[in-house]
Amino acid sequence: MAAGSQINSGRRAVALILDGLRRDFVTPEHTPNLVALKARATWCDSHRSVFPSVTRVVSSSFATGYRPSGHGLAGNTVALLNGDDLELYDVGKPEFLGHKERLTGHVLRQPTLTERLAETGGAVIFNNVSPGAAYMHDPRGHGHVYHRAGSYGPGRKPIEGSDALSVAGDIGGDRAVLDRFIAEVVNTRKPAFALAWLGHPDTTQHEVALGSPRHLEALRIVDGHAKLLIEAVDAARAAGEDILLLIGSDHGHQTVTGIVDIAGELVAAGLKDSAQSGDVVVAPNGTAALIYVDRRNADRIPALGRFLAEQGWAGRVMGPDAFAAAGIPEGGGLAFAVALKADDEGVNEFGVPGLSLAAKPVEGKADRLGCGQHGGLGRYEQSPFLILDGPGFARGHEISAETSAIDIAPSILTFLDQPADGLDGRALQNRQFA
Repeated sequence: MAAGSQINSGRRAVALILDGLRRDFVTPEHTPNLVALKARATWCDSHRSVFPSVTRVVSSSFATGYRPSGHGLAGNTVALLNGDDLELYDVGKPEFLGHKERLTGHVLRQPTLTERLAETGGAVIFNNVSPGAAYMHDPRGHGHVYHRAGSYGPGRKPIEGSDALSVAGDIGGDRAVLDRFIAEVVNTRKPAFALAWLGHPDTTQHEVALGSPRHLEALRIVDGHAKLLIEAVDAARAAGEDILLLIGSDHGHQTVTGIVDIAGELVAAGLKDSAQSGDVVVAPNGTAALIYVDRRNADRIPALGRFLAEQGWAGRVMGPDAFAAAGIPEGGGLAFAVALKADDEGVNEFGVPGLSLAAKPVEGKADRLGCGQHGGLGRYEQSPFLILDGPGFARGHEISAETSAIDIAPSILTFLDQPADGLDGRALQNRQFA
């Protein structure tokens, strides 16, 4: 057990995120353990992600209870202003936190659950997705975050030796993360808030066709992971503990049917100087893209808007006048956000609905053609799931109105009797939203 661990004797919340598991795959055939939990808990039937529907952004919304416009992280890949120059960054890299704080003065604009709970039972995060997504849960070091790229305690003091997390990023690594999470955190340390965020089925879905045998096998395995945590929480409850259990996902997936080189299209249209130029910068985010314009070339923005609106590959084009309603951060040179064209009725080779175009990724990353992807506003990438089991959530209840990742933090804080005022999200306890 890491030094400085705090045992919490009161109520506690335990959460499991199965990255990328879309809601319509929670079925008796594919995920019987999740279906059994759903039957005894509250199910969010219209649960949504945020925009863009990518893990590093959703992680920030999960952690803060704010939309991206509130917490300030715009994408998995973003451009930041360094003086007058736009520079492209991969938020998933561990060094991004330092770049973001140096260039903007903050990593996230709002406090996370780890900060809010630092003096009232603490928080422990185990995470097996990208380092950047993991560290968004605690960028300033108020709790404990465990990741294979580096684990940190309060003050972002490195956790080393056997206390550090040393696992693979594959589905077997997810199991190793969960085993340690249950033994060390759920059963022993007992913080006010404990989160295990696992990388599958998302990673599998990026590599294979949705509905393929390998994908369905991944669903079976992650459902078994959920069972292990459900049983551990049930055992703790049987011993007299008061625990809220949340199991869900951050986004769904669409099948990629085509790749759009947006930067190349802009160059061909005379709206960007070259593929690598900094006048207009395209930040691909799966089935979405963020388009930045440096202030010296602001006169191009009207023409860019007209061009984007005319493209058949652009499903929805949002300029600054639409950012507030869509929850997109303003400023920093961000001129447009684009959700690429999606077909919610079309099916892939295995009969799985939900097709989409995707933005050509940055150099060195795979195109994902024919496999799963997310980021945009398609029906299925915007269909994660959420199950809440515990006090305040009725057995077999269904919240039919829209809920979102931003509602998770206020629900946890409310359960723990902590203030949840002023957040973008709302507590879901005993609520039926009209």
